[in-house]
Amino acid sequence: MTVTIDQPVPGFTGLATGGKDVTLDTLKGRQVVLYFYPKDSTPGCTTQGQGFRDHYEAFQAANTDVIGVSRDGIKSHENFKAKQAFPFDLISDKEETLCALFDVIKLKKLYGKEYMGIDRSTFLIDKHGILRREWRGVKVPGHVEEVLAAAQALNS
Repeated sequence: MTVTIDQPVPGFTGLATGGKDVTLDTLKGRQVVLYFYPKDSTPGCTTQGQGFRDHYEAFQAANTDVIGVSRDGIKSHENFKAKQAFPFDLISDKEETLCALFDVIKLKKLYGKEYMGIDRSTFLIDKHGILRREWRGVKVPGHVEEVLAAAQALNS
């Protein structure tokens, strides 16, 4: 089962930085931006995270929480979050449960080698737990601003 626009997101649980269990139920009542990224501390993922960090107050003003998700472990996430001063949590999805639910694992190529990896994607879930927008195959420049505009529009 994967998520579908304008349908409720199935319940999920993810282990996040700070030792928190993040569930869809704990997020209800606020909008949520879940952004999936390939790897901690890589250039594109750092730039993307910094964009969400730099616009965090605007997301909060739009009643929207931001959460990053990758297959990296909690220790890596804790280091990445601390080094970049991210005010939001990062979920470790080593078992790829959330990745499967949101269908973000894709065949990728790097230097002629094929492998399965996370396709940079972002999802906007409304305060009732319904998926309202999705961005797949994300290019980092300008993306955070586009997501913020959608979150602000959904909140009004």
